[in-house]
Amino acid sequence: MGAVEHKAPGVAQLPMVALLGNPNCGKTALFNRLTGSRQKVANYAGVTIERKEGLFTSPEGRPFRVLDLPGAYSLSAHTPDEAITRDVVAGLREGEQSPDLVVCVVDATNLRLNLRLVLEIQRLGLPMVLALNMVDVAKKRGIEIDADKLAVELGMTVVETVAVQNGGEKSLLRALDAMWPLQRTKAQPLAAIDAVTVEQTQREVRRILAAVSNDFHDTGNLSEKIDDVVLHPVLGPVILALLMFLVFQAVFSWANTPMDLIKDGVGWIGQLLTTHMQEGLLRSLLVEGILGGAGSVLVFLPQILILFFFILILEDCGYLPRAAFLLDRLMGGVGLSGRAFIPLLSSFACAIPGIMAARTIQNPRDRLVTIMIAPLMTCSARLPVYALIIAAFIPEREVAGFMSLQGLVLFALYFAGIASAMAVAWVMKRAMGSKHLHPLMLELPSYHWPHLHNLAMGLWERAKIFVSRVGTIILTLMILLWFLSSFPGAPEGATHPPIYYSLAGLLGRGLEFIFAPIGFNWQICIALVPGLAAREVAVGALGTVYALSQTGDELAQSLAPIIANSWTLPTALSLLAWYVFAPQCMSTLSVVKRETDSWRYPLLMAGYMFALAYTASFLTYRIAIALSGA
Repeated sequence: MGAVEHKAPGVAQLPMVALLGNPNCGKTALFNRLTGSRQKVANYAGVTIERKEGLFTSPEGRPFRVLDLPGAYSLSAHTPDEAITRDVVAGLREGEQSPDLVVCVVDATNLRLNLRLVLEIQRLGLPMVLALNMVDVAKKRGIEIDADKLAVELGMTVVETVAVQNGGEKSLLRALDAMWPLQRTKAQPLAAIDAVTVEQTQREVRRILAAVSNDFHDTGNLSEKIDDVVLHPVLGPVILALLMFLVFQAVFSWANTPMDLIKDGVGWIGQLLTTHMQEGLLRSLLVEGILGGAGSVLVFLPQILILFFFILILEDCGYLPRAAFLLDRLMGGVGLSGRAFIPLLSSFACAIPGIMAARTIQNPRDRLVTIMIAPLMTCSARLPVYALIIAAFIPEREVAGFMSLQGLVLFALYFAGIASAMAVAWVMKRAMGSKHLHPLMLELPSYHWPHLHNLAMGLWERAKIFVSRVGTIILTLMILLWFLSSFPGAPEGATHPPIYYSLAGLLGRGLEFIFAPIGFNWQICIALVPGLAAREVAVGALGTVYALSQTGDELAQSLAPIIANSWTLPTALSLLAWYVFAPQCMSTLSVVKRETDSWRYPLLMAGYMFALAYTASFLTYRIAIALSGA
């Protein structure tokens, strides 16, 4: 079994199986199990909602296409994700083939919630299979479900699956072989769903459960006992703050060795090229341009992977929705729902998926405010900038005998981003005249141990994304910056490095008039420009600029000691403050435009973030000068 990256001839004619289910039912884990997680990921036409499709082969050698639809609680859509699922299943989505078979994935420990969607899909008249997932967890809790009787009650094939276990999909594959060949069926109009009221549907769910399920021996949900502590009004927030604090400590404490290895590797390659190549443009491009730029960014890969390691664990074990619940009261104080927590947390990875995740917020004003503040969360692209400056200016020592001072500074920067986001949300909600709070309705999945396969795949995907950005966007910009920094050359009798007289140098000195009040020199100004394409490019740009500004043995130094000798402490603190609020990269602004269908909001976002960044940097720079006497 395995998915393919590109459709081969005739793939479009293969039968299409659609996986559909509630959020947290294990649907995507089953999709990964079927396809081997080698799937084609794109967006549905005209929207930024993710579309996952793959191929798999049954035990009897029959090929299938499989589509992982966005999670939905009902086909009476309340969010853009649910609308996509409804339209694809009903065959109403332009450019999308109606599925030949719907596999409804349900959580065996929570049939009462899951069966409503099953009954709604059944009314569309499409061929269906019910995948009774997480039966292992249900059996451990003493919940007994008669799958054969459930199949009779629903009038469809019912199979038991354990998506997180190797081989847990085999019963589904056997059922698909038994149903071959699949007959393409046109879905009934959506009016068939509304012909039955929600109350009637729920009565039918209760009747089916009474006939097929026996939960009298349910030993109780361990998650509820854990929640007594984790969701405690006093202990809960303390545990959340402690977890976040430990994450940021680990980002610095654990990453030193692998970062040193990457740094030494890049330095060794640079030294090798310097030794064996004649001095000239090609050597300058390879050493100062590519290695000095892209290599300066690549060194931060371990810190990014450590950050995502913790985020993926917290997500996989079921803790993140609890964090949303804990923060609901705090976020309600600034006019937001706790439901905004998941999009804002996603923005710690990148603002783009965070902005897209805001689609799950039903209230339009809450959704818009969440989109506008999501970029203030400290995305992973800021981490290389923070790590570089902290390593250069903050001493590596312990506080209170066990806390890293560098980790504390990083924690403070992340906290500053969160606090500023809450302040902006408070202002925006009052400017928009909205004082009504919407109650938080959130499903809390059961706790379970993180699955190593899912964790490894998640880290691998993040590593691929980061390295591909280094090898494409960042590398391209570094080559362009090297060219602009190398031509035209220095005139005869020049007293400054050649870059000072280059096109990039002219641009940097021009911008220096604007940024000098906040302590930025012309080298920093050069780095800010390509940083608009992607924030982490600023580190690569600084690497290229300072590599071209140094001579002789100085080229062998890493970037951190170079800037430590070139900048004052107030300048470094000012740049940190700048990047807390730094204006967004272009790709984020384009996604905001697509999500809001207007240029008004991305322009407003860029404007207010620039104003906040400049003001914060100005105050930080001036206060630091006053306190340090610099």
